Amino acid sequence: MTTTMPYSGRIRAGRSGGPGRTGKDRERDRGQGRGRDRGQGRDRGQVALEYLGFLPLLLLVAMGALQLGLAAYAANQAGTAARAGARTAASYDAHGDPQSTARSAVSGWLGDGGFRYSQSGGRDITATVQVKVPSVVPGLDGWWAKRSATMPRE
Repeated sequence: MTTTMPYSGRIRAGRSGGPGRTGKDRERDRGQGRGRDRGQGRDRGQVALEYLGFLPLLLLVAMGALQLGLAAYAANQAGTAARAGARTAASYDAHGDPQSTARSAVSGWLGDGGFRYSQSGGRDITATVQVKVPSVVPGLDGWWAKRSATMPRE
């Protein structure tokens, strides 16, 4: 249920003009309004400047997250390669070289940057693979992801 207010029929004069106000009054009010609003014009573009100031920090955080993702991917690939190399070295009927098997288990673009393989053991074969982590952030070169896997000899 809604109620409505009855129309009184009176017109009220506001600051923008109306009955009883002359042109001089309206000009005077406009002039006063400009003087009051002058400080608001200085805030124009403030958000854009704040965004530009924050943008380098945002880019640095994004590049750091990308770098950590690449490091995790390289560690995962090194673990996969170590298991493949150890499995090939521990098996009597395996075909191929354990090092080449481990290298083929790593993504091509990741293995081209740097790949190291070592193997040790007698009864149990331990294969260790190191993969160089590609750098996105300048100055963070030289990271190596190292993983080992041990398999019993057949």
